[in-house]
Amino acid sequence: MSATVIDGKAFAATVREKVASHVARLKAEHDITPGLAVVLVGEDPASQVYVRSKGKQTVEVGMNSVEHKLDAATSESDLLALIDQLNADPTVHGILVQLPLPDHLNEDLVINSIAPSKDVDGFHISNVGLLGTGQQSMVPCTPLGCLMMLRDHHGSISGLDAVVIGRSNIVGKPMAQLLLGDSCTVTIAHSRTKDLAETVRRADIVVAAVGRPEMVPGDWIKPGATVIDVGINRIDAPEKGPGKTRLVGDCHYESCAAVAGAITPVPGGVGPMTIACLLANTVTACCRANDLDPPEGLTA
Repeated sequence: MSATVIDGKAFAATVREKVASHVARLKAEHDITPGLAVVLVGEDPASQVYVRSKGKQTVEVGMNSVEHKLDAATSESDLLALIDQLNADPTVHGILVQLPLPDHLNEDLVINSIAPSKDVDGFHISNVGLLGTGQQSMVPCTPLGCLMMLRDHHGSISGLDAVVIGRSNIVGKPMAQLLLGDSCTVTIAHSRTKDLAETVRRADIVVAAVGRPEMVPGDWIKPGATVIDVGINRIDAPEKGPGKTRLVGDCHYESCAAVAGAITPVPGGVGPMTIACLLANTVTACCRANDLDPPEGLTA
């Protein structure tokens, strides 16, 4: 068996097209332009690249992009004051504070100072609680992207046995909640799960989000299962030359692809969906703020 490759890059492009179409409709019919504000504290190189990409894609789909770049020494009170200002700004529908923050800033305090309705990362404790109880919420972008791809590939995932490897607040836990919401039978596994291999082998859907390079081998995968690999790990690649590296997922791609029915590659799988879903969440937040229906197919 050779797995169908779920092309996250192409799927993300489709999501962005849907977002752009809905943004154009909001402008034409309601004179509303969704706005996304991104706050970057400090000069972490990876964060800077990510924020630039977010800003570029936000503008490309026709939304307003606002960036606030703050010095690494910015005080907590000054950061919270900025967030209060953005919470009160009716032209800003989504607020994202880029993580990680410098050590002197309390991430939980900062995240929970964002208005839940504008929390397009879906990290606010209110959104976590709403998602966990099956109510309308803002949903974390990476799990939302995984759910979209699963729905697209399967049509319906109701009744399927799903195993999520990883229990992080950003991916593992919300992913499990989303799968439950679509009527999967869900197991959350992790590094201390007894006989992890056997737990994974019974799954129709495997979502690997544990952050360990190539941890899941092909002989853990049930023949025909769908494998969603959230991991992005950089490992040494001596075959490319001294000091060279390459990106791999949490699954050993070649061996898993030989058994699975479908699989996401790394890179080019889940990764591109994260920013696409951030844009989708911003449009959803804008629609809800204006008592309009959010775009179909872009929410949980």
